[in-house]
Amino acid sequence: MMHTISQPINQRISPADLEEFCVQAMVKSGLRDADARITADVLVTTDTWGVHTHGTKQLRPLLKNIRQGRLNAQAEPEITGQGSSWAIVDGHICMPPATSAMAMKLAIHKARETGVAYVGVKHSGHFGAAGYYAVMAAQEGMIGLAMCNVDPGVTVPGAKGRVLGTNPIAFAVPAGKEKPVFLDIATSAVAASKLYAAQALGKPIPENWLVDDDGLPTTDPTGYPHHGALFPMAGHKGYGLALLVEVLTGVLTGASMTSQVVSWIKDIPDQCNQGHAFIAIDVGSIIGYEEFARRMEWVIRFIKESPKAKGSSRIYLPGEMEWERREDALAHGIPLPQDVAANLVGVAEDIGMGLELLSKPARAR
Repeated sequence: MMHTISQPINQRISPADLEEFCVQAMVKSGLRDADARITADVLVTTDTWGVHTHGTKQLRPLLKNIRQGRLNAQAEPEITGQGSSWAIVDGHICMPPATSAMAMKLAIHKARETGVAYVGVKHSGHFGAAGYYAVMAAQEGMIGLAMCNVDPGVTVPGAKGRVLGTNPIAFAVPAGKEKPVFLDIATSAVAASKLYAAQALGKPIPENWLVDDDGLPTTDPTGYPHHGALFPMAGHKGYGLALLVEVLTGVLTGASMTSQVVSWIKDIPDQCNQGHAFIAIDVGSIIGYEEFARRMEWVIRFIKESPKAKGSSRIYLPGEMEWERREDALAHGIPLPQDVAANLVGVAEDIGMGLELLSKPARAR
């Protein structure tokens, strides 16, 4: 049932209010409160980092997956095999961020006992930003890695079609008195959103973004996504990294692999069965946390105090811009882009909710 929403959304939204809106929407859609809350935290935290492509903009398609039966709102993830430093989790197609948070918590727990732990996930879907789960480990004093496989959209050297997914990978490192250093990237040369932006503006793209149906570089983005494929990041280097992600998330877990993975965003009935992988390294058990933090702080100072290029006033660490955006968002509210606000209005229309929480003045968390 469609509902017309006339109430405006504020330009800056309190993270707490946005989180509560997401929780209410998910509970109304059948999720357990605990799963809704961790999923809301994943999405809203991502928005506070300024990574709006993977924040609350994803809520509407995730809820659509539930209505279509591609996700099961009441399912629970299950450990189907484990050892002292590893585990495999069957997500049973429940809300993917909730499964992923559970899996990283399990990796952290096992790493405390053994030093290093791997947890793989099968029968899952879109888990949002990989960086969230890597940071979970860093906040516990561990190095964290998180990754997933995706339906094919990227070519590989020598091929003319789509072979691997964008297969994102993230790492996060605790840094003593500093915020965790973290990086979250796709293994494609560019995000598909940049192709769509070029299409909308009628502009050509650089030659190293896209290949045509013959596998040749093209500057014309108009046929994508029905034609062509993305280049891998840095050529054979991105290809190799994407393949590593495929092995750790698909081959090793029992999840779907390469062309077996179907898109979570398309309007089709098939469950996508993506695989995820989470790794935690307990630095304290290897070198001692205080010693690690001291050495990490030294590396950070070395990088930030390095001679700067002409015209440069600052050297940023991976993740530093995101942490600064988060501090601003917590203090003054999240500045939601128009497309994100439109998606939240769509959520309200889809399930018959009001937008009162998103129409309140932003408040500090």
